[in-house]
Amino acid sequence: MRIIIDAMGGDNAPVEIVKGTLAAATKRPDVEMVLVGREEAVRAAMGQQTPANVTVVNATEVIEICDDPATAFKKKKDSSITVGLNMLKTGEGDAFVSAGSTGALLSAATLVVKRIKGIRRAAMCPVIPTAAGQAVLIDCGANAECTVEYLVQFAYLGSFYASHVLGIKNPRVGLLNIGAEPSKGDSLRLATWPVLQAAGERGEINFIGNIEAKEAIKGGCDVIVADGYSGNIMLKTIEGVGSYLGGEVKKLFLQSAKTKIAGLLVQSGLKAFKAQLDPDRVGGTAFLGISKPVIKAHGSSGAYAIENAIYQAVRVAESAIIAEIEANVDKMKVEITQS
Repeated sequence: MRIIIDAMGGDNAPVEIVKGTLAAATKRPDVEMVLVGREEAVRAAMGQQTPANVTVVNATEVIEICDDPATAFKKKKDSSITVGLNMLKTGEGDAFVSAGSTGALLSAATLVVKRIKGIRRAAMCPVIPTAAGQAVLIDCGANAECTVEYLVQFAYLGSFYASHVLGIKNPRVGLLNIGAEPSKGDSLRLATWPVLQAAGERGEINFIGNIEAKEAIKGGCDVIVADGYSGNIMLKTIEGVGSYLGGEVKKLFLQSAKTKIAGLLVQSGLKAFKAQLDPDRVGGTAFLGISKPVIKAHGSSGAYAIENAIYQAVRVAESAIIAEIEANVDKMKVEITQS
């Protein structure tokens, strides 16, 4: 297993990227890791640490946040993203991890590595915490405007990810909507529901119908299907509420001597709750629909997040999910007129 890591992507590159890679390399000596970036800067961040399973590939350019995401990888052919994805394409690695520009990474992955034949759009599928454990949210921002076929394919992709990578047996698939009834929602949701219902009746996915955001957070399904616009709003709301609750609980336990003592008594429980809401614990978001595993870490990722993104890349590469998608693409075709 060989994981390629963009050493120059994100707000904390290359130092935190290198730290996270070295931590992962120590814990997973069976996995080769390749840091792609400006070699001098990468080696300076490594210091005296030179694990046998970590190598460095020089890439002289960096795609900046101000660069046009649609064309940056073409203009900067020696950027860490372009070099790394070309390595993935030619079989020099099994997965690619980057905390760089989401738009540039998605564009480059689509045009360099390519989508799986028959998949209309690649989708981002973060794993979010729920009362029942966790769920896959697909899409969360890659495709703001969708067709029925996009959403149907997202349902299959998310189901395969939940079963193959997360180990959820027969994952429940819900269509994010403003109500549970089939008659609820806009024209896109109204047209998508019967197609997903038919797929469920054929036994291809475990479609449970429409689901409201509040029920999804309670653990009402394992895969939340959404267009990138509403999915991104849901994701950012979850992140914001989690941050708000964490701050309020901390203030509550610091109010007096009594509350401080109470805080000490429930400290282990609070730590577990905080960990559940910590996006760094997952590390990254897979781009589903790309022909090889590509993992997008958050732009502000520190070493811990990068380390976990690498572990996620290993799981995706080992899961055989791409072969499963390829074998089922024909089932995802939607032969209806899109309006």
